Amino acid sequence: MATDTLAPLLGYLAAVLGSIGWLPQLVRTLRTRQVRDISLWTTLLIFVTVCLWLVYGLLLGAWPIIIANLLSASVVGVLLAAKILWEKP
Repeated sequence: MATDTLAPLLGYLAAVLGSIGWLPQLVRTLRTRQVRDISLWTTLLIFVTVCLWLVYGLLLGAWPIIIANLLSASVVGVLLAAKILWEKP
């Protein structure tokens, strides 16, 4: 398989797997509304990181990077919002 074909396929696979990796945590959090064990600072750092990667992908026009980080930012963003909204003082 040529590099010009393999590279985007690997990128899309990474996009799907990276985003799916967050889904079990998100589903559990939405079902239980328990956010005590989720680190605010780690989730915030990951959210900022994937947003920066998204901007980078947009600047390059690199669709695997754009899709991966758009999906991840969406999932992590909902998790971050849940943490902020449901955290008990």
